[in-house]
Amino acid sequence: MRIEVTQQRLYAYHGCLPEEAQIGSNYHVDLAVEVSDERSAQTDRLNDTVDYVLLARIAREEMAVRAQLLETVVLRIGERILREAPSVDWAQVRVAKLSPPIDADVERVTVQMEFRPNGSSFR
Repeated sequence: MRIEVTQQRLYAYHGCLPEEAQIGSNYHVDLAVEVSDERSAQTDRLNDTVDYVLLARIAREEMAVRAQLLETVVLRIGERILREAPSVDWAQVRVAKLSPPIDADVERVTVQMEFRPNGSSFR
């Protein structure tokens, strides 16, 4: 079973430029997790699944901790999901900075990483 939390809109202060620490930017966070136990579909109990409120809270809290690189933020979010939702077999975290301050007409830059309880990899 896959659970997704998509396009969570957050304002944060990530980036290498000093101005980014002061001005901040808009971000979108996309989370997807897979669990092999589909018991919740039969029991209709929140305790038998991964609570998407927890996933959104993890993203919000980790986005509030400043980092220079999106890679660092993505790693923190993914590791925390695995720690706090032990039934997760696989997770994908995408963080997109909207209208990044680069010398190009770019809508967003995105970092995505996949996580498994036994390791992680960039994608």
